[in-house]
Amino acid sequence: MILFSSFAPLLRPGAVLPLILALALSACGAPQEVTRAPDPALAHYAAVEDDGFLIPEVVPGYATPHNRRMDVAWTGEEPAGTIVVDPWARWLYLVEPEGRAIRYGIAVGREGKGFRGNAVISRKEEWPFWQPTANMIRTEPEVYAQFAAGMEGGLENPLGARALYLYRHGKDTKYRIHGTSNASTIGRKTSAGCIRLFNQDAIDLFDRVPLGTRVLVRSPEQSLAAEGAFVELENGYLVPAGSPEALAFEERQAKAAEAEAEVFTQIN
Repeated sequence: MILFSSFAPLLRPGAVLPLILALALSACGAPQEVTRAPDPALAHYAAVEDDGFLIPEVVPGYATPHNRRMDVAWTGEEPAGTIVVDPWARWLYLVEPEGRAIRYGIAVGREGKGFRGNAVISRKEEWPFWQPTANMIRTEPEVYAQFAAGMEGGLENPLGARALYLYRHGKDTKYRIHGTSNASTIGRKTSAGCIRLFNQDAIDLFDRVPLGTRVLVRSPEQSLAAEGAFVELENGYLVPAGSPEALAFEERQAKAAEAEAEVFTQIN
């Protein structure tokens, strides 16, 4: 409660009522909106309408510096126009002329489910039809059996807004580079084996590469030589080995192991 008696000597006659009204209005009025300047680094990930579908904005927390599309220097041997996928660093590069490349954050397959080696993009689809493979249905029927007949293109389709189909020796490998509406998976190891991008990035890559584009998937040894080592945190994201985040994670792991060993000792 505000007491006006202590302020009375400072107020002119008749000034108390306007002051009361001003305080009341400021208390009851709508809070002021705080506007924030947009982050230019996130401009790629605004909501966009595409072929009748409204692709939602990527939540900024998912568009981490590791996951964002960006122009970077390229020192590899692959020529311009090549797609280089690094599942171990969770990046995809489109090699550009003059020692540059566009780097995209990706989600990769769980252990044992990733594509390896070389391929060629022999098919491109916008808002593609999706159907799980027989192997997917056999190994995870609780997830994929309900979609055995396939799914038309759309926001709920696992292939997202665009798909690039990888072929080897003229045959479909069943692996794709594609979009996803589940932005939380980008930067993590969660997919059934294909390479996922934010839908906005899938559209960008799709528009840049023609049929016949060569795709190279790095081995662990090639990744280590090109990118260095990474550490996977509890949230599934990667950070460079030796970074403050990696060291803090390793300290947490060591403390957890010590606590577990102490409990085991007490029980036995």
